[in-house]
Amino acid sequence: MNSLRPLDSQMLLLSKVLDLRAEKAQVISSNIANAETPGYSPSVFNFEQDLRNAVQGSNPVNLATSNKNHFSLNSENFNSVTGKITKTADGSGPGDGNDVSVEQEMISLSENEILYETSAQLLKKRIGLLKYVISGGQ
Repeated sequence: MNSLRPLDSQMLLLSKVLDLRAEKAQVISSNIANAETPGYSPSVFNFEQDLRNAVQGSNPVNLATSNKNHFSLNSENFNSVTGKITKTADGSGPGDGNDVSVEQEMISLSENEILYETSAQLLKKRIGLLKYVISGGQ
């Protein structure tokens, strides 16, 4: 897998992002579903910083770049990112101890959905570009 071309690596990265965003949506949806459960503490699925670190730390063959923000992708780095689920509260919420803020969860779900759709569109464009190249530009 180390011999992946940049286009292939970018497609794999976008695919990984879609998987992680789908998992984040499940965690948020679970929080919303348990908004009425006494003593429930909401969970947060974090992967963004780990993915950013994996992507920024990947320059497998020490390629020269013209800008410090350029990077080359090594799928082994970002493929190992799995994310972490953590509880955000201690169950000491008002009344029944439920710490879920439905409004905040809905905002998080909307933001995650927008980022998921953006990643899906980028992947679709990459696939379209690949099809164009394979067809000989026709």
